[in-house]
Amino acid sequence: MDMEKLSEEAREELSREEKNELLYWKQKAMLEEFLERGAISRAQFEKSMHDLAGKTGHAEV
Repeated sequence: MDMEKLSEEAREELSREEKNELLYWKQKAMLEEFLERGAISRAQFEKSMHDLAGKTGHAEV
């Protein structure tokens, strides 16, 4: 599910957990893109993923 493709009404119907899940995947994708483009280092990526996982309750990969 892509948050950007959801209507405002559909977004309002999502639970807090669903919204957090979508936000996690969107932020993860953004960090991966930054890493691929050389905008951040591998160490910065790993730290950011660690922080993101901790804040969202996701297990680190």
